[in-house]
Amino acid sequence: MTALDAYEPMFSALCREVGFCLHEKGQKRVVEALPKGLDAAVRAVFAAEGVDEPNAPGDLKRAVRDCLKSNLPA
Repeated sequence: MTALDAYEPMFSALCREVGFCLHEKGQKRVVEALPKGLDAAVRAVFAAEGVDEPNAPGDLKRAVRDCLKSNLPA
């Protein structure tokens, strides 16, 4: 069991709902960013996917944020 296992449902939802299927290194960056807040985690998702976050559409940012928020482990 790895530290990422608890977040597997969240990353599965992110892949299924938003289309961002992160590799393990990207997932680790997102988990490390979570204590800094959801906005930091969203930036980590975009960085892992190679998306220019400042120029990404607001709807996409909102979709990633909402997906992370609704699928955070308890």
